[in-house]
Amino acid sequence: MSTAPVHWTLLFAGACALLQCALTALVIGQRLRSKILFLDGGDALLLRRMRAHGNFSETAPMALLLMLLLELGGVASAWLVLLGTALLLGRLLHAAGLLGLGGYRVRLLGMTLTLAVLSLGGLACLGLWLY
Repeated sequence: MSTAPVHWTLLFAGACALLQCALTALVIGQRLRSKILFLDGGDALLLRRMRAHGNFSETAPMALLLMLLLELGGVASAWLVLLGTALLLGRLLHAAGLLGLGGYRVRLLGMTLTLAVLSLGGLACLGLWLY
């Protein structure tokens, strides 16, 4: 177990980095197969993979930043684990839904979890600032 002051953020940032690499590899693989080097070229699968990667890139960094700030602010480990687990699960489910591995409901659940993490994390940061 790490003795770093941001133990939980390290764990979830590392896991998210690996997920980001996997999503990037899916885009690269489809680009190589389709020989489309720029934009999506009308390839529906490439577009889905690009959006799975893009949406991850648009949401995960802010959630991880909120986690980092909360951890530095002394929030209990249980809350950080809950937020990190919800973030990771949310991003996995959303990507799976976009990639056709679960459909709209899986994607919706993933986005709901992610938005919950962002909302709760944001409110918690404001709470720490107030007190």
